[in-house]
Formats: sequence, C-alpha cells, structure tokens
Amino acid sequence: MLQMLDVEAGYGRTSVIHGVTVEVPADGVAAVMGHNGAGKTTLLRAAVGLLPVRAGRILLDGEDVTGLAPHQRVRRGLAYVPQGQQSFGQMTTAENLQVVADGKRNGQTLIDEALDLFPVLRDLLTRRAGLLSGGQRQQLAIARALITEPRLLILDEPTEGIQPSVVSEIERTIMALTGRGGLSVLLVEQHVGFALNAAGRYYVLASGRVTAEGSGGTTASTDVRAAMAI
Repeated sequence: MLQMLDVEAGYGRTSVIHGVTVEVPADGVAAVMGHNGAGKTTLLRAAVGLLPVRAGRILLDGEDVTGLAPHQRVRRGLAYVPQGQQSFGQMTTAENLQVVADGKRNGQTLIDEALDLFPVLRDLLTRRAGLLSGGQRQQLAIARALITEPRLLILDEPTEGIQPSVVSEIERTIMALTGRGGLSVLLVEQHVGFALNAAGRYYVLASGRVTAEGSGGTTASTDVRAAMAI
C-alpha cells in the first residue's frame, strides 16, 4: 500500500533521514521503531507530504505521490494521526467527530462505526475534548481519522503516555481493522511489545537510517531490542 524508496528528508540544511526504504503491506501493519531523535516523525511527515523529500520516491498503492500536497494524498486515502493526542479542545467529542463527517453522505454511519470501535467515547459525546484523559483523546483522534475512510492510516506514537488498558484496546482495534481488509497501517512506536504484536513487518531506525528490519511477532523482540540497544 505504501512504499518509501530511498527517501532522504530533513530541515533546512540538516538531513535527518538518509536513504530510508519502508514498505507497508496491503491490509497489513508495518511498525517503525527507534529512540527519540532517530528520525521516525520526520519519516512520517515525509510520507504525509508535510515535509518535501530531497531524494527518493513515495508510492501510495502504486501511484507516485512524491510531489503531491498533503490534501491530495488525503484524497487518495491517507489519514494521519500525529503524536500528542491532538483534538479541538474547546469542542465536544461529538463536535470533533462531526466536523470530519460533515460533507460525507454517510457521515452519521461513519460516526456510529467509529463509536462502535471506541465505545468509551459514547459516554463522552457532550464533554469538551480538552477535558478528556490522554487515552480518551487518543481514541478520539484515531476515530476522527477513520471517519475519513482511509486506505492507509499513519499513527505516530499512539501509546505515548497512555495507561496499559487503553494501549491494549488500541492494539485490538488496529488488528481488527486490518484483519477485515481494506486498511493498511504505518505505526511509529517506541513500545516494542505493542508494535511487534500489531505489525507484520518492522523497521528499526537509528540516526536516520534503517538498522534492522524483519517480520513482526513476539519472536522478533530479541532482535529489535538488540538493534535498539535496550
């Protein structure tokens, strides 16, 4: 679904990622892991189009989107949930969902489906998003992204600062979504156990380069931890 081929990107005169190749399988999950400063978020910003690439190509379902703006990639089925449980804090949970659903003929159906995936949000529809817990805001952010009906969902550190029970719920939701087909996920994560449980393929970044890659699953944990020098 997504191929990032020999991608280089950075800020100003500083290069952050160097010749990185990452592939996300159709209807599957790929995880990118690494310590802070490894270049993970830069990689995602390049995938979304928020950061122009200096070299390499980005293909979305076989189409070269390297030169397309972020909104053009969104129209082709890409959705991005950035780090930090972002929401419209002064709006209610319901309003946060509705603002994404507006303009879609099946908007209410999409909202209902998102609430089925994250039922805790049903009891919080009238509460302002700024008053939700970090875990609740993260679920809201993912629900909003899913209302856009993406073919590729990009998640940046979805478990950061979230209690274990919510981490497990997000993991189950990701696996359920990819298991029914029609959705691929690119996951950036420092939580090794979560990433390997969810992903069929993993990549480890260090200093902007891929230092290890392989198939996911819990048996890969030793190799990943060694690559990350944990």
